[in-house]
Amino acid sequence: MPSYIVTCKDDATPEQVLAAKKHATDQGGKIGHEYTLIKGFSVTFPDDAVQTMEQHEHVKAVEADGEIKTQ
Repeated sequence: MPSYIVTCKDDATPEQVLAAKKHATDQGGKIGHEYTLIKGFSVTFPDDAVQTMEQHEHVKAVEADGEIKTQ
């Protein structure tokens, strides 16, 4: 299953972030890392569930997780 980074909206409360995580697990996802610098988390789940995460009311962005390199 692919992995994604889910970023919640800047004004999301801790309860709203929890609601987004619950939505992800309800869609068959598995929460990986929970971030502290941003309101977000990583999740792995089937491709067809990505669109439902992007439409969640407390989610700002969903991006494919991957390695980042600097020069």
